[in-house]
Amino acid sequence: MSEQVPFDAVTFAENPDPRCPCVLLLDTSGSMGGAPIDELNAGLAQYHEELSADGIASKRVEVAIVTFGGQVRIVSDFATAPGFVSPSLEAGGETPMGQAILSATEMLQKRKEAYRKNGILFYRPWIFLITDGRPTDAWQASAEKVKQGEATKAFSFFAVGVEGADMGILKQISVREPLRLNGLRFRDLFKWLSNSQQAVSRSRTNDEVPLSNPTVPGGWASV
Repeated sequence: MSEQVPFDAVTFAENPDPRCPCVLLLDTSGSMGGAPIDELNAGLAQYHEELSADGIASKRVEVAIVTFGGQVRIVSDFATAPGFVSPSLEAGGETPMGQAILSATEMLQKRKEAYRKNGILFYRPWIFLITDGRPTDAWQASAEKVKQGEATKAFSFFAVGVEGADMGILKQISVREPLRLNGLRFRDLFKWLSNSQQAVSRSRTNDEVPLSNPTVPGGWASV
């Protein structure tokens, strides 16, 4: 009987480029209903188009999407742009942010193990959280996990608060200063994200790539 080759092994053999993994951790709780979820979906679609159009980033940036609205859900596992389908997210339920963050860190750990097993180099992973609320579950353990991850350079954690977000709790979770989204400028946010990841994907895996400041006058964020 022939032995099956794991799917990851096939994928990495076809594309052995180093990877820049990113988990998009998206609040889809009930308060995101209406214009916020519509603009979030539009931003995701644009993000996918821009990564797909970049020959290097489309091979190196791997995106996973995890939502937390009522429950934590892995909408899509790690995939480069050709295998990533921009979802149409719907809003509903409470905000289990703490569990969502823990799920993201576990996914990253497993993904890094897969890279190592298959001899794939990788950049420091990103976790990118967007929320308009406050956790409705226990979040202290996730905050500790974020601090440990940042201290050991296991990943970089970014937090963005939409209007209504509890920025005080985000400051306790994120080592970096959380950013406040100006209005509903999700498309500008995702353009910044794709531009940043395109720049990272062109660097060497151990380079520190400076990111443009989104809080400049006219930028999509404020602190």
